[in-house]
Amino acid sequence: MKEIKAFIKPKRVQKVIESLSEGGFKSMTLSQGEGTGAFKAKGASPSLDFRVTDSPVVKLELVCQNEEAQSAIDIILENAKTTEPGDGIIYLSDIENAFQIKTGKSLKISDLNKDENE
Repeated sequence: MKEIKAFIKPKRVQKVIESLSEGGFKSMTLSQGEGTGAFKAKGASPSLDFRVTDSPVVKLELVCQNEEAQSAIDIILENAKTTEPGDGIIYLSDIENAFQIKTGKSLKISDLNKDENE
C-alpha cells in the first residue's frame, strides 16, 4: 500500500478532489496549513501566528493500493498545476497495512482477497 501526501494551493483543492473522486479515490483527508518553501510569492507575508510561513497550503492525504498510486499522482499533478511557480509537492510513502477501526479488517488488497477466499 502507498500513502500520498500532496501539498497544494487552496484554490486548486476542489478540482483535485473532484478529479480524484471521479478516478475512484473516494477517501482522503484534507488539512489547512501554512508553509514555506524555495518559492516566495510576491506579496507573501508571515501569518499572525507563525513568523516563518509565507503561503497557505492544503495537505491532501490518501492511502491506496500500490498499483493505484501512479494514477492518483497523475490526477493530482494534472489538476493542481497552475501557470505560477510554487504549486506544491507530492510525497509517496510505503504503508505496511491499514485497518478499519470498526471491524479490525485489513485494507491491504492481498488480505482482502484472502478473506474472500475463506
